Amino acid sequence: MRSTITVIDFGTSKVVALVAEVSGRQRTDIIGAGIASYDGFADARWNNPDMVNDTIAQAIRTAEEQAHTNTREVYVGVPGQFSRIYTVEVKVDLQGADPHVTSRDIETLFALANEEVREVRGTPIHRSPAWFVIDDGKKTLEPLNRHGNELRAMISYVIADQFFIDDVSERLRAVGKTASGFFSTPMGEAMLYISDEERDRTALLIDIGYLTTEVMAVEGDTIIFHRNIPLGGGHITADLTYGLDIPLDQAEQIKRSYIFGAPSSQPSFDVLGQDGRTQTFAYQKVSEILDPRAEEICEEISKCVKESGVRLGNWSVVYLTGGGLAINRGGREFLGERLGRPVRDLPRKAVKLSSPVYSSALGLLDLIIDTKTGSGSAPGGIGSFFRSLFGG
Repeated sequence: MRSTITVIDFGTSKVVALVAEVSGRQRTDIIGAGIASYDGFADARWNNPDMVNDTIAQAIRTAEEQAHTNTREVYVGVPGQFSRIYTVEVKVDLQGADPHVTSRDIETLFALANEEVREVRGTPIHRSPAWFVIDDGKKTLEPLNRHGNELRAMISYVIADQFFIDDVSERLRAVGKTASGFFSTPMGEAMLYISDEERDRTALLIDIGYLTTEVMAVEGDTIIFHRNIPLGGGHITADLTYGLDIPLDQAEQIKRSYIFGAPSSQPSFDVLGQDGRTQTFAYQKVSEILDPRAEEICEEISKCVKESGVRLGNWSVVYLTGGGLAINRGGREFLGERLGRPVRDLPRKAVKLSSPVYSSALGLLDLIIDTKTGSGSAPGGIGSFFRSLFGG
């Protein structure tokens, strides 16, 4: 049975709406996509609150026009800046003459974890395990029926800012829509693009947006570390605007076409002004302005990773997305040199929406579908059991 769902993703410079037709987990067709630019947010508050409603309405309207449909209910992604990650380690002794892990033991672990975060302000919108360990064995996500004396787990929670939930719910009502549910955008992005095997070895996902950069460490079925850095591609554009004395849109043209470390293949940049005249800027001049800010962003990312306490192995992978550096040739290599390890592009998950601009929205859509259908693991596995606990 097919159903139609609409999701909305809030970035720091754009709002993205997607309309999809879903047939369980077997097939999902994105039949409408809408993007609307706005002033975004900083410090968990809208930069220009008065324009947010119109931006929401425009993005949804464009997606619905493409899809030839009109849906009333909308699933909402909560950006990382409007949420916090909490990780809790809990343990329980296994009981009985033949002690082994039962569903009751797992339920007890989640109950203990719930108590740990009960006093945290905000609304829990996601919880999932990073790992289970029986006695001193190896980490696993499938502990049921295994024998041992003690079961330990790391469980991660995403707590959404109540302001965001209340505010967006009211804004959707103002444009004739209803918020059907709130989901963690960073969690969806991490789960969609990073494979199970890579998450088992702990992976990094770095999303450099327009105004902020998100650094995420991912393990098991969850994010174990998340931090926002108040720097992004927009700061590079602003530096070019000031340094070259050109309008913001021209600076953005240069920023998007810039190739890191390529003066021979890109000796200069031509931009067309509103008066019809073309201005030319030498690569060296542009790099003197652009590279220091890009260097600062990368150094802040590297510092964040070092201070996270997350242990990365030789086989841990690092992914880069977002419109900040991922769209620039040489951007991954530029970041990789500062991190001291290779950086990869996210794998493509959609033919038509392969740009990094859509990665968080696609991850959000996948998380919503996965939660609604209750799949993602073999019947009786920890995935389906966990969803029954969480109420998905």
